[in-house]
Amino acid sequence: MTILAGPVQSGMLELPDRRLEYARHPATRPDLPPLLLLHEGLGSISLWRDFPAKLAAETGRETVVWSRRGYGRSSSLPKPFGPGYMHEAAAEEVPAVIEALGLPEPVLVGHSDGASIALIHASKPVLPVSGLVLLAPHVFVEDVSVRGIEQAKDLFRSTDLKERLSRHHDDAEAVFRAWNDVWLSPGFRDWSIEGDLSSVTAPLLLIQGVDDQYGTLEQLARIERGVSSSVDRLVLNDCGHSPHRDQQPAVIDAISSFLKAI
Repeated sequence: MTILAGPVQSGMLELPDRRLEYARHPATRPDLPPLLLLHEGLGSISLWRDFPAKLAAETGRETVVWSRRGYGRSSSLPKPFGPGYMHEAAAEEVPAVIEALGLPEPVLVGHSDGASIALIHASKPVLPVSGLVLLAPHVFVEDVSVRGIEQAKDLFRSTDLKERLSRHHDDAEAVFRAWNDVWLSPGFRDWSIEGDLSSVTAPLLLIQGVDDQYGTLEQLARIERGVSSSVDRLVLNDCGHSPHRDQQPAVIDAISSFLKAI
């Protein structure tokens, strides 16, 4: 018998101090833990494009996306990011979304900043997770990261990048400045979450492109050395900082195989 999924449910989470947009792609296997996607530093629900729908269809799991505060159509940022902004998101927003949407022991699927936030959340004994899928994660700041973000700043000034981001965010200027300014600030150069890794016990799948303009494979190596759990790796040729867009079929296949194994 074929089980058909229902329509995508979307709305706003009304939390005490913020509103967060979300979308739920329904499950055909509701007995399996859901997937909770965490977007990148300039991301939002809409910038995931068709990836959540395809992931839900392939895995049968409910797949939930949301835009963090300041992103997409969610509430605006009350202040610029400080060096601890990813720890704040992991401590405040991830648990709030899991509890408000009733997501039991989800698998966190994070991209870039979202991957770092997923790692931080998984390192704390607050709400357990079933696994972690990390796309282009970063656990420390590399020279290539700074160069890539400097280039992004030039592109924001000289191209239509702001206009393109405005299709996905209520305030594209604020989103870009918050992310770009903190990464280029002197106080962020020593940022690292390597000290959190030993507390991560959930199984991991690490995915990165060899052409990633924001990080090298040393990021994956340090995660693998630091965590206390099993690690699978997928390194993709002809792939930049967004594996789920550059090599989507390979990424979905790898995630599906990883989820079956755990």
